Amino acid sequence: MIERRLVFKAALAAGAAVVVAACSGTNDGTALPTGAANADGEGGGAQPVAKITAEPAANVKDAPVLKPVVIKVADGKLTECKVTADGGKDVKGDTSPDGLTWTSSEPLGYGKKYTYAAKATGSDGKPVEFTGTFTTVSPAKQVRATLNPADNAQVGVAMPISVKFASPVKDRAAVEKALSVKTDKNVEGAWGWLSDSQVDFRPKEYWPQNITVNVEAKLYGVELGGGAYGKADVTTKFKIGRNQVVKVNTPEHQMHVYRGGSQVKSYPCANGLDAEVDRNTPNGTYIVMSKEPTAVFDNARYGYTNVNKKWACRFSNHGEYIHENQDNAANIGKTNNSHGCVNLLEADAKDYFDSALVGDPVEITGSKLGAPMASDVKDWNYSWSAWQALGAK
Repeated sequence: MIERRLVFKAALAAGAAVVVAACSGTNDGTALPTGAANADGEGGGAQPVAKITAEPAANVKDAPVLKPVVIKVADGKLTECKVTADGGKDVKGDTSPDGLTWTSSEPLGYGKKYTYAAKATGSDGKPVEFTGTFTTVSPAKQVRATLNPADNAQVGVAMPISVKFASPVKDRAAVEKALSVKTDKNVEGAWGWLSDSQVDFRPKEYWPQNITVNVEAKLYGVELGGGAYGKADVTTKFKIGRNQVVKVNTPEHQMHVYRGGSQVKSYPCANGLDAEVDRNTPNGTYIVMSKEPTAVFDNARYGYTNVNKKWACRFSNHGEYIHENQDNAANIGKTNNSHGCVNLLEADAKDYFDSALVGDPVEITGSKLGAPMASDVKDWNYSWSAWQALGAK
């Protein structure tokens, strides 16, 4: 994330000054001649015809940082334009080919005073000058945002894009306008707010495999509501890997792995205890959230602590993993007796672990327990219409 103090390039053009007119900015940002002299230095000459204006106008306070500074001249051409920030750095900008307009090319800084100075030569050959100052908005709070997945990650076809804010957002629509997702192929998707400080993007169907996804969150300068503004822009570029989906129908005691729609592996498993609904492996569509070669399990309610298991792939913050449980080998493939996890034999767990990517879908059916909507990654447990309804109103 890069915070910018932006500087704009002055466009200079030479112009011979036959008549000098000192000008100053008025409250509406217009060049106002305060005196003129003819070429012989005698007073009483006609006023110059050129008129310079600026936006923001002179003396404006709380100017937006994303709106460009624009300096224009009527009845003449600009010969010099400069906008200078606190500290003396020039703001980058360019003069149009016709010499009528100068426009800044980068955002301004928060809470800063800017000074502009422009010169032009009128159609009557007389020069005019314009000066003035304005100040930009000073946010009550600057809110940082983070993006996931990270740059250069390779993830599974169910991986959502997540933007998380350090503080709650009031203006959700303004945020969504600042977000963009671009891919190699056309993908239908939508943003959904999972809380006041998190908005996720998921496609209608799983991502196409082997595509690149570029995400831009141009949040700097965006008013988030309540006096808060985005602190910085954030971006990420990541790749969707091969299409691999895990499917478990809990009464079957089998975990099936599909690649590109075809079954490539089937492992015997033991799932959550059928007789106790709270211990069922819950129905729903999840993603592999993390991969842990060794995981430590604790559940005081059921009387176990510091239980170490290998090759663990977490797919819900409700407590569900796919992991090795060689101690339960007698029941694997025959009986569901776990506390909600999918138990595999050690060799099978290692084989699956090595094949998995964070973001791979895990689809559970056949259980009496519904999806735990308190899980961190619940995006796929909404219907498409329900997901769309989570967008900014």
